[in-house]
Amino acid sequence: MIRRFALCAALPLVALSACGRGDDRPNPRGVDRDETLLSLSAMGEAETVPDLATIMIGVETFGPDAKAANTANSKKAAEIVAALAKFGVGDRDVQTANLSLGRVDYGPRKGQFQASNTLTVRLRDVPRAGEALAAATAAGANVIQGPALRIDDPEKANRGAYIAAYNAARTRAEAYAEAAGMTISRVLTIRDGGQMGGGYPMPMEAAADAAAVMAPPPIAAPAPPPPSIRPGTTRTRVTVQVDFALQAK
Repeated sequence: MIRRFALCAALPLVALSACGRGDDRPNPRGVDRDETLLSLSAMGEAETVPDLATIMIGVETFGPDAKAANTANSKKAAEIVAALAKFGVGDRDVQTANLSLGRVDYGPRKGQFQASNTLTVRLRDVPRAGEALAAATAAGANVIQGPALRIDDPEKANRGAYIAAYNAARTRAEAYAEAAGMTISRVLTIRDGGQMGGGYPMPMEAAADAAAVMAPPPIAAPAPPPPSIRPGTTRTRVTVQVDFALQAK
């Protein structure tokens, strides 16, 4: 009888030991048993000077028939592209946005044909964008819209914002830990919250659908000074969420 009693008394000890091993299972949040989870969100900002200007440049011509109007238009468009090439605008930076050819049915040009060719042009030398516009106008461009200023490599430009966002989260975590008498033991997760804002112009495809601003036809007069284009800065905001593990000091 004594032996049976001793065996039964040992059973509760085995069950308690099993419960203790269950507590050692990994926490799905990544913290250990002696750690406290602190989850924070923070924002970072960066300002960058735009290095790319997107401009809609076009030409409209008229002729007694469709062939004449189209021939004159093609000639003027080629002259505009040649003028822009002097400012470093290559073939990859010139994209046809719109072509049209039709008869004029009203107004003083009734009965003539009108040809139109609009190009989306990317200027990578922003400080000289005004000069490029003046050269295009002198070459015959009479449709101008823009510029839309943006950053050519936004990820590179936003690097400062990412660093600032993480540093802000770390600073707040250190403040919370100090107030609680704890210290940061490790970083568990870093989750990108995405971009909150920034100056982004319309893409080349969407810009083709915008209404163009008609410039008056060129006249024989001294060339005016080129338009002044001020690039300013583009501000970008990003957010980040960071999970920290805290331990008692």
